[in-house]
Amino acid sequence: MPLVDVRVPNIGDFENVPVVEIQVKPGDEVKSDDPLITLESDKAAMDVPAPQSGKIAEILVKIGDKVSEGSAIIRLDVAGGEDKEETKSGNGKSQAVRAETSTDTGKASPPPAARSEPEKEDLTAPKNFGSVHASPSVRRIARELDIDLTKITGTGDKGRITRDDVKNHIAHSETGGAVTSGIPEIPAQDFAKYGPIETKPMSRLKRLTGPNLHRAWLNVPHVTNADEADITDLEEYRKSLDASAKAKGYRVTLVAFLLKSAVSALKEYPDVNASIAPTKDALILKRYYNIGVAVDTPDGLVVPVIRDVDRKGILELSQELTSVSARMREGKITPTDIQGSTFSISSLGGIGGTTFTPIVNAPEVAILGATRAKMQPVWDGAAFRPRLMLPLCLSYDHRAVDGALAARFLRKICDALADVRQLVL
Repeated sequence: MPLVDVRVPNIGDFENVPVVEIQVKPGDEVKSDDPLITLESDKAAMDVPAPQSGKIAEILVKIGDKVSEGSAIIRLDVAGGEDKEETKSGNGKSQAVRAETSTDTGKASPPPAARSEPEKEDLTAPKNFGSVHASPSVRRIARELDIDLTKITGTGDKGRITRDDVKNHIAHSETGGAVTSGIPEIPAQDFAKYGPIETKPMSRLKRLTGPNLHRAWLNVPHVTNADEADITDLEEYRKSLDASAKAKGYRVTLVAFLLKSAVSALKEYPDVNASIAPTKDALILKRYYNIGVAVDTPDGLVVPVIRDVDRKGILELSQELTSVSARMREGKITPTDIQGSTFSISSLGGIGGTTFTPIVNAPEVAILGATRAKMQPVWDGAAFRPRLMLPLCLSYDHRAVDGALAARFLRKICDALADVRQLVL
């Protein structure tokens, strides 16, 4: 019977990513793109789907194993020939993490990398923690809080140190619950004493992104500058484009214009399209324009990256935004979707609000926030005219961007939005 080994595809810069869920069992029938296993890095969880239809012949990994690109994870019986869906989706633009396969010719194959000496692989750790048994996310938390994992006894499977173990260590430390970094823990309370309660587990996505946001908030000296853009003329132009786009299956939203206006400002003020060097004494200026756009999903906020914004027009960006947003809401997130951004945008326009402080997505040094536009009377020098005004908020890392630069940068965005001709050049 024709067997293929399903292997972990390109997952970006991640290596030794733990398997957190196995969604199939031997004998299961699967179709192309059905999820097989779930991997969890310190930034996102991702499913590895079936590359084609078939029956699960053997599962080559178990929960807790660590895999990298090329690791064999499933042996699939593909009797019946190549799946047509695989052929159609082999255009390099698959909407899910695609798995690579190699045909089993019947010869004895070496043991999969993910299964060879699993205990040694699982116990391998950074030098600063010796040979502790803990996941990458737990190690990262320990490094951030300056906690020595070698002094913690794990209560997880095979002595694995869990997040709860780290929390308990902090709570019972000699400092009386104070984190060694100097940030005190919020004391635990029994809320049930005051009334009915319900414990609702956070989604995996929120559990992953929460520490990243916390780290950015603690490390970045945030400042937020606010301004308003007159988008009266732009909105008329946007509506005319959107009317035609609806018939073609996509929408033209304000976000596409925010992307283009951001690029115009980033080109004029390159210090905002930068990151602080690890030595903290220089800026790394980026000569490319990849912009992250926050997308609201049922499981929480995801920030996919729209690449090479400077090379794309409003319509192309609108089509890409529609496609990417749909994939994010369906949970089809790949590592490359959320890597490599130089600047970010978070728009609450469809919900409301007047102003807010978006958190800088470090190592970026700034993020643009937009809320709902509203009609206002604006003095034009002779009379008050009704104009559609869009509130904008720029949060920035004050180590890299000072107040004057932030104000000029945001004003440049406002000017570009007010004159749509600047965005279509």
